[in-house]
Amino acid sequence: MIALSGEGYLWVKALHVISIIAWMAGLLYLPRLYVYHTQVEAGSATSELFKVMERRLVRAIMTPAMVASWVFGLWMAANLDWSAGWLHAKLALVVAMTVMHVALMQWGRDFAADSNVRSTKFYRVANEIPTLFMLGIVILVILKPF
Repeated sequence: MIALSGEGYLWVKALHVISIIAWMAGLLYLPRLYVYHTQVEAGSATSELFKVMERRLVRAIMTPAMVASWVFGLWMAANLDWSAGWLHAKLALVVAMTVMHVALMQWGRDFAADSNVRSTKFYRVANEIPTLFMLGIVILVILKPF
């Protein structure tokens, strides 16, 4: 990986933040789509529309943004002190957020196959999880408490 300094570091940092914003938008919106999807009949025209919206959100926005977030983040992290506790905690939360992303993709496959068994309430709760990860990550990156 190419070492970063000065303006190059700032460009990578900007691209990292842009990627995170796009990824978070998807992580917050997709479970909300699932909430609405649970309220329509499987196989209906509305259900089919939700399937298209969910698939496009994952494939065109969320997954590319997640990959970009990881690439730009690790690129910047290569220039950091890896003994910093806040960095380990932040990476643990990013891994957890990635696991959430994968879970959302699996739940989307269930909707696509008309085999969702989870409730509206389940998706309402799932909708809050990315926010908790984001709060932890932002606090760790800004305050570097340890």
